[in-house]
Amino acid sequence: MLREIRPAIVVLVALTLITGLAYPLAMTGIAEVLFPRQAQGSLIERDGQVVGSALIGQPFTSEKYFHGRPSATTAPDPNDATKTVPAPYNAANSGGSNLGPSNKALVDRVQGDMDALKKDNPSADVPIDLVTTSASGLDPDISPEGALFQVPRVAKARNVPEDRVRQLVAEHIQGRWLGLLGEPHVNVLELNLALDKLAAG
Repeated sequence: MLREIRPAIVVLVALTLITGLAYPLAMTGIAEVLFPRQAQGSLIERDGQVVGSALIGQPFTSEKYFHGRPSATTAPDPNDATKTVPAPYNAANSGGSNLGPSNKALVDRVQGDMDALKKDNPSADVPIDLVTTSASGLDPDISPEGALFQVPRVAKARNVPEDRVRQLVAEHIQGRWLGLLGEPHVNVLELNLALDKLAAG
């Protein structure tokens, strides 16, 4: 019987070492050499301090900043472990709300967000990405239309000409990867850091 079991054990140990140890270490080493910034989490720094990642969104609520997409991520309720509470951009619990388009809670939330956004810019249509969550709940980007929609609010809050803020948005639009894949987008954190730099200058 040991003769039959021994090959299975040897294969199990060998595959565990290869796929569970050697391969991940090799890929991590290659990534560190070829893509050091990405391998470290695509961190963004300001004045030597890490302020976020280019890959994970974060909440901005001040009128002086561009806002990202809504996030449906949650965290355990500190008062009741059987429940959850909203925790926007919680990378430990990535995911969408799983609410369908006919769900009253979702419809009410989207309508409320649209009404609030319309007060900021009544003459423009609200871009869909400003009222819908991404599948991960961590999306750091918005569409160029989503950024341009917020220009009047940001310009007014910062007392900066709208044309200058609009130009800043245009400078931060990232096109499709290789001109083919994905959609044009704006990284909200990078745009807000540029906005702070503009105000400081």
